[in-house]
Amino acid sequence: MSSIGSAARAHLFHDGTVERYRDVLARGVDRVARRVAAVDRPGTGAPPGALAPLVGAVDLDRPLGDTDAALDELHDVWLRDAVWFHHRRYLAHLNCPVVIPALLGEAVLSAVNSSLDTWDQSAGATLMERRLIDWTAGRIGLGDAADGVFTSGGTQSNLQAMLLAREEAYRRVVGGAAVRPSRPEVLARLRIITSAAGHFSVQKAAKLLGLAADAVLTVPTDASRRMRTDELARAIDRCRRDGQVVMAVVATAGTTDFGTIDPLPETADICTAAGVWLHVDAAYGCGLLVSPTRRHLLDGIERAASVTVDYHKSFFQPVSSSALLVRDGRTLRHATWHADYLNPARAAEQGIPNQVDKSIQTTRRFDACKLWLTLRIMGPDAVGALFDQVVDLAAEVWRHLDADSRFEVAAPSQLSTVVFRHVPPGADPNLADEANLHAREALAASGAALVAGTKVDGAHWLKLTLLNPETTVDDVTAVLDLIAGHAARYARTAATPAPVG
Repeated sequence: MSSIGSAARAHLFHDGTVERYRDVLARGVDRVARRVAAVDRPGTGAPPGALAPLVGAVDLDRPLGDTDAALDELHDVWLRDAVWFHHRRYLAHLNCPVVIPALLGEAVLSAVNSSLDTWDQSAGATLMERRLIDWTAGRIGLGDAADGVFTSGGTQSNLQAMLLAREEAYRRVVGGAAVRPSRPEVLARLRIITSAAGHFSVQKAAKLLGLAADAVLTVPTDASRRMRTDELARAIDRCRRDGQVVMAVVATAGTTDFGTIDPLPETADICTAAGVWLHVDAAYGCGLLVSPTRRHLLDGIERAASVTVDYHKSFFQPVSSSALLVRDGRTLRHATWHADYLNPARAAEQGIPNQVDKSIQTTRRFDACKLWLTLRIMGPDAVGALFDQVVDLAAEVWRHLDADSRFEVAAPSQLSTVVFRHVPPGADPNLADEANLHAREALAASGAALVAGTKVDGAHWLKLTLLNPETTVDDVTAVLDLIAGHAARYARTAATPAPVG
């Protein structure tokens, strides 16, 4: 064996290197802990042009050979300028601070490195994931035939839900046809209906699934930014008159921009009457499943054929931790493919529980471990109480903004987002757009806070996504003052005529 090979074996994790494992991980944890303790803002505002040379200068073919030196380098290329979601003034995207029991789970699952595709690679981990799926399905109310699988995130969950809906629709069309149509003919007729405020992953799923370019139909929202069910019913009728097949309706329980929840009971009534698959994208709103006070906002979700949940949005879990749930577990067969070396058909006949039979992934992390330890250490009520706090905060911030003449606000959120914008006195719409864009960019460049941006009816608005229970109204008002200052200065400069001569 070469000297390099012999030295390399010292880095493998096994019974002979557990002390090295303890030491190395302790050093890494200590670095992160010291960095977090010193963080005084959610980011540094470092632009790509400043960081790219640092990363590009690293020679990956020449190892440092020392843990501390590698951690020093990691600080320079990442940790120093990382975006810190735990900071009270990180108010941008759907990234939550994480709970310590989940971090414990992350450390454990990474070390054991179970793969959740087959029983002979995971054993008890398979049963734990299945137990959490059953628990979540029970919280939703999907019934005894429900099933599901953990996924990498809401986009994957929505993709798999649309895959199942496509196959079920194809089966119905072919089964009811006097003359069997070709598969391309059927796929060209399939349509998905969602709201104008729904997630972009629905359109992405349609493209990946080989549907027509115009397969996704969006219906307008009402003044509260919720899907209009009267328009939904009309869209389904139009599809039928035009010879199209509605394979799924996607309702949203927690839109990304507005945090609004579509009218689930009315939507379910329409889908039931039309015989259409109802998918509820609750990637954001799933935190309501454990809310002590707001579970009723999800009434009607129990009637869905499939549901997306993202624990890494509103259960305070590290990425990734998500799942797709289905009312009828048999529909998951559309994602099954038997491989002789992995999950032969005889394994299913023997009752061996292989999660790859339900997943569009093969090798898959034991992300369920994080949620398991969170529930066993904290309990669901504690998680729900944290989510309630950020929803309460958003309502208070919305009222504050609504009363502040410097800003205008969009519809109140049912969850924890607030969409608003600064209104420079007497500014024309184009100047207002530019002032808000500038304010967001200047704020991010300063590193003092981070907020998101979006478009509402063609105009540029700003967005607060409040997912940190440690954030206070005072934190938010301080950020609003910074935004107002940046926007007002830009508006004044833009409105000042250039000197003549």
